[in-house]
Amino acid sequence: MRVLLLEDDPLLGEGLRDFLRAEGQVVDWCTHLGQAQAAIQGEPFDAWLVDWQLPDGSGLQWLGRQRAAGATTPAIMMTARETVADRIRGLEGGADDYLVKPFAPEELVARLRACVRRHQPRVMALAGGVSLDWGARETLLDGERVSLTAREWTVLEALAQRAGRWVSKADLERLVLGFDANAASSNALEVHVSNLRRKLGREWIESQRGLGYRVVPA
Repeated sequence: MRVLLLEDDPLLGEGLRDFLRAEGQVVDWCTHLGQAQAAIQGEPFDAWLVDWQLPDGSGLQWLGRQRAAGATTPAIMMTARETVADRIRGLEGGADDYLVKPFAPEELVARLRACVRRHQPRVMALAGGVSLDWGARETLLDGERVSLTAREWTVLEALAQRAGRWVSKADLERLVLGFDANAASSNALEVHVSNLRRKLGREWIESQRGLGYRVVPA
């Protein structure tokens, strides 16, 4: 899962970024609204974590503008504002969930996964007998669990969330590596895809020059 983290506090931002990465998420950290706006232009993200008050404006107002423009990316508002009125304002302003600071990072991860999970079925079936259990974060082949590395799961997750659609190599690299994609080895992605095909079979994931990769729904 690729996550945009919009948080201006350096200690909190760094801590959340590192914790989320340790949990297997791809995290791009921004400290200003301008940075976040530039980051989401044409970039694929699976979720946004948004602080309310930022140096260059209101994160809630920024989120509201994205919703008005048609963005449906799941978003969690992170803020010290704790009144019921603030919670209502945040949720009605475009947030899918609302988390009051200070909070345990474990709770943020759980809420993040739940937030994204609401946008997809608990179990997704793909071609070739492959299925994903999002709740358990498990991959099954003909009902049997298959062990994947963290990076292989991230590749599979990115493709499965876009099942039936072509995902360009550049987009898939950014979903898997985030802002660090440009520094990655040029064949790193091919290695992960090759490993997935070896473990799960070739027929469930397609590739075509100029289009990228696509997983086929069952």
